[in-house]
Amino acid sequence: MARDYYATLGVSRDATPEQIKRAYRKLARELHPDVNPDEAAQERFREVTTAYEVLSDPKKRQVVDLGGDPLGNGGGAGGGMGDPFAGFGGLGDIMDAFFGGGAGGGGRGPRSRVQPGSDALLRLELTLEECASGVNRDITVDTAVLCDSCDGGGSKAGSAPSTCDTCGGRGEVQSVQRSFLGQVMTSRPCPVCRGFGEVITDPCQQCNGDGRVRARRTITVKIPAGVGDGMRVRLAGEGEVGPGGGPAGDLFVEVEELPHERFTRDGADLHCTVEVPMTAAALGTVLTLETLDGGQEELTVEPGTQPGTEHVLSGRGLPKLRSNGKVSGHGDLHVHLDVVVPTRLDDAQADLLRQLAALRGEEQPEPTVTANGNGSRHGLFSRFRSFGHR
Repeated sequence: MARDYYATLGVSRDATPEQIKRAYRKLARELHPDVNPDEAAQERFREVTTAYEVLSDPKKRQVVDLGGDPLGNGGGAGGGMGDPFAGFGGLGDIMDAFFGGGAGGGGRGPRSRVQPGSDALLRLELTLEECASGVNRDITVDTAVLCDSCDGGGSKAGSAPSTCDTCGGRGEVQSVQRSFLGQVMTSRPCPVCRGFGEVITDPCQQCNGDGRVRARRTITVKIPAGVGDGMRVRLAGEGEVGPGGGPAGDLFVEVEELPHERFTRDGADLHCTVEVPMTAAALGTVLTLETLDGGQEELTVEPGTQPGTEHVLSGRGLPKLRSNGKVSGHGDLHVHLDVVVPTRLDDAQADLLRQLAALRGEEQPEPTVTANGNGSRHGLFSRFRSFGHR
């Protein structure tokens, strides 16, 4: 079913081009993302802009008046790969090309000055703590915004664009060329009006006819908890305003996560290494560990703890951020114990260790190897001897 572009702009079907333009500018002032950041208003702004693009184009408007939709699925010819007629808009253009159609033949018409704006990308450095908790950050962006002097129209107040004398408002000029097929008529965008079909004779002094100006503004971006390096937060309608006051693109804020001095990250899990003295690992102890959020956790080190032992503190990692922007649970904190063997001993310490070795019968220890993790232990040199007897 064809869309009612007239109803979208709130004008009658016999409205003049100037009435259509005034209706669009009035709605654009109310709905533009810089004025109304509401999601529903932004969607309505896109619909209004699309309606203006259609109704400001005489040929597209004619399609609408005939009950069709120029932006519908069947609205354009779709030449595929290798299509010899891919450069033509339809049967009329093909006939004109081969048989030299008249100047009033079927061109593609002028293009609208109103064009959608580009997206913008900005990078934001965050600490691991900020990624974990989320943060509101004020950022400064330099983008194109709607010209408040002409409301995107490009003309000085009280004036309007005039029809291009070179192309007669068609937006394109035609020329006849000779080829092996005979005379071929080709079309190209009008060099005077650049394909718009009209010329701004009295441009707005603030934007020089572009309908937008460069401006620096401050935006507050809400970074959700659980973001990670390389993730992007999308701010709809906060990018570049398009030429002619067209709908603004989106602003994407990309997170750059700074390295942390104590924790490393693996998705929603955190990892850290805690050094434990050899005596504490042998006798057992209780350690107090400061977590990323500033809290404290007690960690029990069992007697006889070996180097590389890992303790997992469930739910003490980062928030798990889903694709819908909501948090679902938390990751874990993995604590790796590094047993530190003293490298410098005084005489008293060395004597105590010798006494301990004597009590344990370890004055002359025989190296042992655990094979395949099955717990069986054999003397290393006796294994070498057994190999030699095979």
